[in-house]
Amino acid sequence: MIDIIQDTSFSARGIPFGIAEVVYPARREWEEAAFRALAEKELSACKACYADYNRKAVFGENPYFRFFRKFRKTYPVMQQFESVLFKGRPFPEVNPITEVPFLLELCTFVLSGTHDIDRMDGPLTLFSPDARLPFAGMRSDSTHTYPGDLCGRDHSGIIFSMIAGADTRTCVCPESFHVFYPVFGTPDTPRELLRDALNRLSGYIRTLAPDAAVETCLL
Repeated sequence: MIDIIQDTSFSARGIPFGIAEVVYPARREWEEAAFRALAEKELSACKACYADYNRKAVFGENPYFRFFRKFRKTYPVMQQFESVLFKGRPFPEVNPITEVPFLLELCTFVLSGTHDIDRMDGPLTLFSPDARLPFAGMRSDSTHTYPGDLCGRDHSGIIFSMIAGADTRTCVCPESFHVFYPVFGTPDTPRELLRDALNRLSGYIRTLAPDAAVETCLL
């Protein structure tokens, strides 16, 4: 497992945080058809479960929805869920490594992401900033953290903000095989929810790549 440091600005808040570190084998060893079939099955089950979907009933008391609202932001997983399940947006089939956490988000509403460990510089430090700190976002655009945000950095800078998303330096590319998936909590997210999400994430990973080396941790 990669080294994880909890800055006191983060640890003092008692917010749960999960991580799954994965070393994937060569792509020729993946079971992509099996993963696609699983994704279709999971999404069909979600669509049936939420056949009478009402945004307020489903997300009104969701801890992530409430957390993002404090920053005057719309919870992106809610938007993705509505787009894929009810507005006809296709499930993205580009890189299964990044599709794994996307499927997790759609089926559990738990926020996740993906980072290339080989592009990191030193350990992951979790912290909660007290100011807006700039960094280059995943699409190379300039973005920033927020006071009270949940963030991660390495020796070279910020690699993710729960509110603003991932950076461009450590985001996954087609050549990425050693990655970690952050699984974010909020101040009122039950630890058990993240534990269940990590277990589900591990199942998705092993369906895609049965020989992948997977290690999880819940802080």
